[in-house]
Amino acid sequence: MWFGAAMKQAKTFNDRELRAAFACVAARRHGVRDRAIVAVSFYGGLRAHEIASLTLGAVRGTDGAIVREFLLSPSETKGKQGRKIFLSEKLRKEIAYFLSRSPKTDPSEPLFKTQKGNRFTANAMCHLFREIYKEAGIRGASSHSGRRTFITNAARLVFKAGGSLRDVQQLAGHRSIEQTQAYIDGSARAKRRLIELI
Repeated sequence: MWFGAAMKQAKTFNDRELRAAFACVAARRHGVRDRAIVAVSFYGGLRAHEIASLTLGAVRGTDGAIVREFLLSPSETKGKQGRKIFLSEKLRKEIAYFLSRSPKTDPSEPLFKTQKGNRFTANAMCHLFREIYKEAGIRGASSHSGRRTFITNAARLVFKAGGSLRDVQQLAGHRSIEQTQAYIDGSARAKRRLIELI
């Protein structure tokens, strides 16, 4: 790639592709773990290195329940800007199921471990995503696809939820709305519906 060329954006998944990714991980050796990792990417909007840095204590409260929100520290995020992560009921159930099948007690323990029992590195986490998407037959996908899909879906639903693009920007942890807008994929179907509403 020559300097100045635009970097290709990660693929945004449709519902069929996301179902294919979940079906693929179900057949994998570490399927319960891999399903939770994919869920955190698509339903939480976290980057691969942020997922790799998660600890048990970040997502589980002292009462043992999965929290509704937690903070990523500046050292865990891109741009060294901490942010609050909100967990939907769907994502909380995915994490709870994973933890019920993989008991952990130490809050400082990594939430996700490699098959050798080590903490994931950012590169190992990116490799895992590539492997899953390749096995699922999804072309153009990368570890960033979940995050891009999350941001695109949030942008499509934010007004229905009574919010604004500023809310999407804050969920994404971007410094500007322009940065967030670069993640949002357009939809011909949405444009057709939109012009009928004008």
